[in-house]
Amino acid sequence: MKVFGSSGARGVAGSELSVEFVLQIAQAAGTVWGADRAAVATDTRQTSGMFADAAAAGLASVGVDVDRIGVVPTPAVSQYCEANEVPAVLLTASHNPPEYNGVKLLGSDGIELSVDTLERIENHTLDKRFDTVGWEHVGSSRQVETANSEYINAAVEAVDREEIAAAELTVALDPGHGAGTFVSPEFFRALGCEIVTVNAQPDGHFPGRLPEPVPEHLEDLARLVVASNADLGIAHDGDADRSVFFDENGRFIDGEASLAALAEQELSAGDTAVAAVNVSQRLVDVCERVGASLELTPIGATHIITTIKRLWNEERNIPIAGEGNGGVFFPNYRLVRDGPYIGAQFLELIVDTPASEVVEPYQAYHNERINLTYEREAEREAMLAAAADYADRVDATVSTLDGYRLDFGDAWVLVRPSGTEPKVRISAEAAEPSRALQLAGEMKQRLDDGRDASDR
Repeated sequence: MKVFGSSGARGVAGSELSVEFVLQIAQAAGTVWGADRAAVATDTRQTSGMFADAAAAGLASVGVDVDRIGVVPTPAVSQYCEANEVPAVLLTASHNPPEYNGVKLLGSDGIELSVDTLERIENHTLDKRFDTVGWEHVGSSRQVETANSEYINAAVEAVDREEIAAAELTVALDPGHGAGTFVSPEFFRALGCEIVTVNAQPDGHFPGRLPEPVPEHLEDLARLVVASNADLGIAHDGDADRSVFFDENGRFIDGEASLAALAEQELSAGDTAVAAVNVSQRLVDVCERVGASLELTPIGATHIITTIKRLWNEERNIPIAGEGNGGVFFPNYRLVRDGPYIGAQFLELIVDTPASEVVEPYQAYHNERINLTYEREAEREAMLAAAADYADRVDATVSTLDGYRLDFGDAWVLVRPSGTEPKVRISAEAAEPSRALQLAGEMKQRLDDGRDASDR
């Protein structure tokens, strides 16, 4: 059994993720941390309150005092940890559907834990090795109401507020009923923007749209951009550690294009960018153009963070990192994916130039994405075996860093199991839409055939 996937521990609340299990993860984390105090925070999900109670109880049982900081987006939890030098247990399933919840662990530096530390906590969880204390030493609990306001103040100070305010921008904002509802409207207003919103009421049922900020969930935001004559549309996921964008015409900006645009602004010769194995050629082109190097990792924030820490030890400068799903790191600011801050950085790009023109140089590639769900582990294994067999048969450069990435020179296709949901994901990229569609479709057919064969 594995506790932590690519972005913490997640599962369907009540079946795959139980109160008892969350309590045990918190006990294990408190045991490994050896800290006197830790924070507990949640997103807006219906089950987050009960899981937060379990996490607080688990920490207290191993002698850790608990700061209950409330409903707080991931970047604000990070800021609280760093400012107060305490680790945190965050109850969130980020972009997953409403029935999911999860556990994300941050260190006292505000950074998600490295793979090595997560493995230690995982071992303690599975072995049920907890340093529980007697009744006279259990931890106490206190409510803290200032985490979101402190985050907003710090984030405003970290960006060029005067430049953004002078542009008198209108922003259409969709926090998706998630934790970003508590910070993003106020943050962007503090930057001098006029704000119009949709889905800006916190609600764990996510009635307006599902938490994942993908085009098919964001049609209301696209319409709002046009109706309000906004300069930019910004959407978050459930814990607001991602931002995706719409241009002034209400057209969705592919996350690979926005990442490339931000990278071109940040990178200089000799710098290093870090990205996951599903990296777009757009970012490769930017790195080659400016003379920066590119380091690839398995998909997931944990792997990117671990790689950045290793490169820091080599004294490498890493101004930007991330994935093309809107999850961008600016490590020289803070090593966390920070949706509102990502949005502010993009606003700096459009103060003089419309968003559509900003991303136009990065539109030369087309991406195709397909998600295949499975119910049994045997189906998953059959699909991955089919991908491996296909990789052996085709004339392509194959990477197995995370799943199977097949590079054909003019295009690539990647197959990998999701680290957070029962899905196998297919991603393809090519200069011609038909080529990307062909590669993704061919791979889907191979995986479907493999799964069907396993059922016979």
